[in-house]
This record gives sequence, structure tokens and C-alpha cells, in this order.
Amino acid sequence: MKNFVKFGLSIALVGLAIGVLLLLRLYFTFRATNVAVSKETLIYIPTGSSYNDVLNILDNNKVLKSIDRFKRVAQYYDYENSVKPGCYAFKPGMSNSSMVKMLKYGHQKPVKVTFTGMRTWQQLAQRISSQIEADSVSLINLFTSDSVAFNRGFTPSTFMAMFIPNTYEFYWNTHALGFINRMYKEYNRFWNESRIHKADGIGLSPVEVAILASIVEEETNVKSEMPIIAGVYLNRLRKGIPLQADPTVKFAIGDFTIRRVLTRHLAVDSPFNTYKHRGLPPGPIRIPSVIAIDAVLNAQKHSYLYFCASPDFSGRHLFAKTLAEHNRNAAKYRKALNMERIYR
Repeated sequence: MKNFVKFGLSIALVGLAIGVLLLLRLYFTFRATNVAVSKETLIYIPTGSSYNDVLNILDNNKVLKSIDRFKRVAQYYDYENSVKPGCYAFKPGMSNSSMVKMLKYGHQKPVKVTFTGMRTWQQLAQRISSQIEADSVSLINLFTSDSVAFNRGFTPSTFMAMFIPNTYEFYWNTHALGFINRMYKEYNRFWNESRIHKADGIGLSPVEVAILASIVEEETNVKSEMPIIAGVYLNRLRKGIPLQADPTVKFAIGDFTIRRVLTRHLAVDSPFNTYKHRGLPPGPIRIPSVIAIDAVLNAQKHSYLYFCASPDFSGRHLFAKTLAEHNRNAAKYRKALNMERIYR
């Protein structure tokens, strides 16, 4: 009888030990940390990736302590058939269970998308494609698509007005059309009742405000001058005087690097040449910043009709109410250019 009891106790102890070992194994497999990184690490899983692709990405980035334990948990949750693209944040202390669930259910970390100072579609496409999965070719194809612009109430020339520079949150695997659609929503959100009311007050549509803002921003880097310059152009528009904005000429000839606009430049045959054509050009000459847009909406009221770059090359301008005064200012600036041997 005693031997039977001892045997029973031995069996129980062995069973308990096996149970403890199984629990420990389950704990280390599912619950214990399996992250090898010491700080948050972002992992990008491209669209169309397979389960094996994910394993290779994790292995190449040295995210896991044990790839085998991760695979066992992935198999348990059937992650092999649920791969989702995106940007995922792997943090110190994460278990296999938390990592697999994050990946399986697509719990991405949004990425910050910022753009400003874009003059061309190529620049914008390169900037955006460096921040989300959409490639630059796909983006350019949509940026330059007549139907994409028309379907959102723009023309190919005015389409740049839809893009409001800011910092936005996107999921990394956003495709090109997804980016366009988001920008359209942001445009409608930006042009709220207050801004539309201000645009009406100066006799411009939101698109026309963006066109004028693009010129103002090309004219100066001095933010405090933007409302003054906007006021000059509004005065000229109201009086039917050609804008004669040098940046529109630079845009027309496709060269923003020139520092001196010459007579031969003014002769360029383009609807964007505001020396040849009255009123606003057909579209923005760059994607204007929010600061420039608001400068137009809050343009300073004054009697200036002219302005000229300051001869001290400070980036500031000299403003004039009469052509005679403007000609004197322009002569000073030309003299300064000559002294610095700036001929183009």
C-alpha cells in the first residue's frame, strides 16, 4: 500500500513538474518579452508582402530575440493568412502575443506627412513618396490628370490650390489616390466660413486667393511684408493695372534661380506672364503656405501701387504710391545689382 502511495505521489509530482514546464513554455512563448530593441522601432511592411516577407523584414531589422517563438505564436493566431501592410511600432517589453496581434489586426502607427515650399508636381511627389508608400510616379500621374482635377472642381492649372501645406497624420500604406482624397478633405476643412467670408470681402474666390498668395510668397521671405505686398496687388487688380509680378515671369520661363528679370524675359509668351496679361495668372505658381494665404485674406489696406527690392539685399522691399517714386527705387536697386555684378 505504501509503495502504491509513493508511486502515486511520484506520478503527481512528475505531472506537476510537466505542467509547470508547460506553463513556463507558454509564458515565454506568448507573454514574455521577445523584443530585441531598446527603443521604439518602426517596421514598414509593404503592400503585397507575404508572411515570409514579414519574417525576413523582422529578421533583417533584428527586432526579435527569438524568431522561432514568434513563429509559434503567429501560427497559433493564424497570422500567416492575415498579413496587413503598414507601419508598425515595436517597443521594448512587447510579447510575441502583443506583436502578432498588432500585425494581424493592422494596428499601425500613423506617420507624420509634411510638405511646404513646393514649386512643382515633381517636388511634391518626391516629398510625399519619401513619407508614405505611394510612389512618386503614381502621384505625378494623378497630380497631372485632367480628370482628377476636374472631378474635384479644379482645372489642371488651378489644381495646386487644393494642396494646403501642413503636417498631417497618414497611415504609411496610403496609396496615391488616398493622398489626393485626403488633401481634398483638408482643403474643404481649411476653407471654413471665416476664410470664405474674408475672400468674399476682397472680391476673390478661394482659388484666386491661393493664386495671389503663391505670387506673394515668391516675392518675399519676410512674413511681416506679405500683407503689404498682398495689398499692393489687390490695389492693382482693382484699378485694372497689370500685376507685373516678376515671379510669374520666372515661372513662365521655368527658372526661379534668376535674380534679375531682363527685358527678354518679359517678352515670354505665356498666360502666366503678368507683364503681358492683366489680372491673375491661370493658376498658382507654387503651392502657397497657410501664412501667405492668410496674408492675402488679411491684406493691409494702403495706397501703394508699386514695390521694389531694397538695394541693401536684406530681402525687404521699398513701397511707392507713384510711378515716379517707384522708378527712383528701381534705379537704386539696379545700381546695387550692377555693383554686385549680378546680371541675370
